[in-house]
Amino acid sequence: MRESAQRSERAPGDDAAALSLLENGSLEVQGRLVVASNATFYAAVSDKGTEAACVYKPVAGERPLWDFPVGTLAGREVAAYAVSAAAGWHLVPPTVFRDGPFGPGMCQLWIESDETVDVIALSRSRDNTALRQMAVFDAVVNNADRKIGHLLPDRDGNLYGCDHGVCFGEEYKLRTVLWQWRGRHLPKAAVEALVRLQRAMDGDELGADLDRWLSPAEVQATRQRVELLLEHRLHPLPPDDWPAVPWPPY
Repeated sequence: MRESAQRSERAPGDDAAALSLLENGSLEVQGRLVVASNATFYAAVSDKGTEAACVYKPVAGERPLWDFPVGTLAGREVAAYAVSAAAGWHLVPPTVFRDGPFGPGMCQLWIESDETVDVIALSRSRDNTALRQMAVFDAVVNNADRKIGHLLPDRDGNLYGCDHGVCFGEEYKLRTVLWQWRGRHLPKAAVEALVRLQRAMDGDELGADLDRWLSPAEVQATRQRVELLLEHRLHPLPPDDWPAVPWPPY
C-alpha cells in the first residue's frame, strides 16, 4: 500500500526563529498541565513583539525514576529534538533548555493539535508516512514511552511527538504503540534519514549537543542503534524482557 504524505516539507532553518524566541524570550507561566506525571506548565514566551505558547518543564519538578539518572529528563527532551532535526524528520517541536520561573528546564513550542483527527485511529495507521518516520525515530532514541496521547497532528497536516524525557537509555527499552511495522523493511526515506543522522553524529554540532545531555555510554548506544538499523534495514521487534506497550497506552 502506498503511504500517504501527511507532512509538509520543512527546511533545516525553519526552526531558528522559534528556537531563538524560546531561548531568549520572557517566560510567563499561565497554568499547569495536571495530567502530566512531572511538573509541566503551559506558558507564554515573548520577545520584541513576538509571542508564542510553550511547554515548560523545570528540572526541579521531575519525579525520580529508577532507570534514569535524577535531573536528566529535560536534557533528554532537548537531545530528542536535536536528533529529529539532524535526521530531517522534524517530528519534535523546537525545544531548548533555559532558566525559568521555577528554575532551569525544558521549554518546547506548543503545538495546537487538530481535534478533528482521531489519534487512536492515527496510531494504528499503516500508511501514514510521518507516523512511520516517528516509529524509526523512536527506535533511534530508544523511546520508553510512546503513547497515543503523545501524538500531535496539527492543522497544517504535520505530525509531532512530545514527552521524550525517558529516551536514550543504554539498554533496549523501546515501548510504544507503533508496532505495526515490526520486522518490515525500512522505507528508502528512512534509510536516507538514518544516513544523514549518522553523518551528523560525527559532526561537531550534534555531537556536542548529545555529549551535553547524555552520558558517553548513552551516546555510544545511540550510535549503535543507528548502525544496526542501517545494517539490517528493518523495523525493530518488541523486546523480550520489557513491556512492549506503555501503560496506559493513551
